[in-house]
Amino acid sequence: MMKGPQRIVCLSTETCEVLYRLGEQDRIVGISGFTVHPPQARKEKPKVSAFISAKTEKILALKPDLVLGYCDLQADMAAELAREGLEVHLFNQRDIAGILRMIETLGALVHAGDKAEALVAELQLSMDRVRQQAAQLTRRPKVYFEEWDGPLISGIRWVSELIELAGGEDCFAELSHHPKAKQRYITDPQEVVRRAPDLIIGSWCGKRFRPEHLFDRPGWPGIPALSNEQLFEIKSPDILQPGISALTIGLDQLHELIRQWDQRQC
Repeated sequence: MMKGPQRIVCLSTETCEVLYRLGEQDRIVGISGFTVHPPQARKEKPKVSAFISAKTEKILALKPDLVLGYCDLQADMAAELAREGLEVHLFNQRDIAGILRMIETLGALVHAGDKAEALVAELQLSMDRVRQQAAQLTRRPKVYFEEWDGPLISGIRWVSELIELAGGEDCFAELSHHPKAKQRYITDPQEVVRRAPDLIIGSWCGKRFRPEHLFDRPGWPGIPALSNEQLFEIKSPDILQPGISALTIGLDQLHELIRQWDQRQC
């Protein structure tokens, strides 16, 4: 007999991914329609929410004993479900340390603390390996991470930390500490020109990155990343969802792009 909550609804993809990695996926009775990792979740679990809206009646019909959500954007949704009498836990991880704490907390909630600690140790070891490899690079490229194109939005804190860990230098690291996207607006696109990134990585949440559009921005063709054709995309589910995939798939892609850039400098 499983201890802890038996019927969990995951309103965001990160907790779903963690429960699968912990081998606790049988507890999940509903997921977000935006869930990408792990891919089997989309085949096995009913979709009961978008990111900022939920099918309340459908969730209630599942009779969950725990609903897991993420950040202030889901606060209204969480409050509505709480008013219906459901138990709701809202995570708010915004950096690497927060992601690891989320994993440990979720493990404790489902009485899988030992497995969660082992997973955290595995992730830390994997990140340490990337950090050691990054230390061998001859140069650290300046990286501009673009989360959205209109208005321009720079990367959030865990993305900035992953860039540094992978061997790069985040061009807008000072903005990354702001949790809200509107606090990370780059109001003057010429500021990107002035900071002269060597690499530009686009991850336009919800749509495909179009690097050719960057050449239409005044002054941008002279940026080293454009003149040297160093424009790349990392899919949003791989890096903009603060969970396991960001620390593994996203980090690995970042490091590989930076490593290849470094090799071109030789």
